[in-house]
Amino acid sequence: MKKLLLPLIAFGLMTFSLQSCKEEDKCEGVTCSANQTCVNGDCIDNTTNVVVEGFIDEDTQWTSNIVYELKGRVVVKAGYTLTIDPGTLIKGQDGTGTNASVLIVERGAMIDAEGTASSPIIFTSVLDNIQPGQIAGTNLDETVNELWGGLIILGSAPVSTENGDVEGQIEGIPASETYGIYGGSDINDNSGTLRYVSIRHGGITIGDGNEINGLTLGGVGAGTTIDHVEVVANLDDGFEFFGGTVNASNLIVVYQGDDAFDIDQNFSGTLTNIVGITGNGIGTDEALEIDGPEGTTYTTGLFTISNGSFINEGNEGSAGDLKSKAQGRIQNCTFEGYTSGLKIRASFADTTSCTGKSDAYAYLMNAAPTLVISNNQFQTSGSLADYVSVYTGSCTSCGCVDAAIQSAADGVISAGGNTASASVSGGANTSEFNTWSWASNKGKL
Repeated sequence: MKKLLLPLIAFGLMTFSLQSCKEEDKCEGVTCSANQTCVNGDCIDNTTNVVVEGFIDEDTQWTSNIVYELKGRVVVKAGYTLTIDPGTLIKGQDGTGTNASVLIVERGAMIDAEGTASSPIIFTSVLDNIQPGQIAGTNLDETVNELWGGLIILGSAPVSTENGDVEGQIEGIPASETYGIYGGSDINDNSGTLRYVSIRHGGITIGDGNEINGLTLGGVGAGTTIDHVEVVANLDDGFEFFGGTVNASNLIVVYQGDDAFDIDQNFSGTLTNIVGITGNGIGTDEALEIDGPEGTTYTTGLFTISNGSFINEGNEGSAGDLKSKAQGRIQNCTFEGYTSGLKIRASFADTTSCTGKSDAYAYLMNAAPTLVISNNQFQTSGSLADYVSVYTGSCTSCGCVDAAIQSAADGVISAGGNTASASVSGGANTSEFNTWSWASNKGKL
């Protein structure tokens, strides 16, 4: 039997977190019971704030009449399921360093968070004045990040980590904590469901150069459902995929501090209908950052990114950085507003003959390429050749990336049906984010 609360939950004061009805036309004439308040025309149960900390080691249900506050690392243990009802509001406290508030779904555990378009599940900071029944608060905008951690889900699907390892320790979790382990051999591993979920104002720094992503997926398998998920104002990446095989759709990132979508360790799932809105003065890096396998095991998986729209609202970052052994397909996407275009990493075995290594550039140029960039549209006042660049971090001085190498890459990109023009069309269907997302509520779409 699912329990509503945990033995480890510390009850805070009962705070009737009620919104005064600002839209009086919707609440006028609506009569609610003594323990309810009208919000946007609906009677919402008066709410209790409950602090959650430590381990969730029994099947647990979080309900929409309670605001849950995460204190430190909250871990759903293997063998148990956390169910989160539609419309539930979860707020992270502002712990520092490794004590940052974060929800972790351990390998072998499950999360069942199924919101709806009218009642999304929202993760945010305790400093956010959003109340139950609202889509967005009023006091935090897209420039406010690093207020809490984020959401981490770990599974048993294949990964390719350093030194041929088939497991890894997720970033942000101390190596001494076994609940940070991810990876395995189960392609169809099921970590549960995230549907109509928004994650906001996180990415707190836990160490030098080490921040928590909005949604981190480590070794998450194809049995998992990730659909209609939003990350807003995260200091680090919006979504980061460490290996795994999960297919995800209808994802949106709004104003991240690092990359909108980061792929590592030979992720081999498919991402469809995704949106990244970047820039706005917060230090955005790339719309896409993609690495391939790190080890010698599980090296043949291929990712797919399809029907994406990536929009840069400021002179920050680049369209994408395809690094190390990036292998997969980017297709039917649009890139707008990026003055720095798509970068393709080349590396070389030596600096005299410029013998190529197995790297992003080599995979692009193979007779049977495993890096395919096709039918994308790039908004630029220049040419397609100006937008795509081959680069190296170790060999520039000897001319390893010379005109012939760049020209060869330009030819492949052009032959793939990619175009450059002053305007673009197509990409993602942004109507999938209407009503339920912060981006829609704030007029960013």
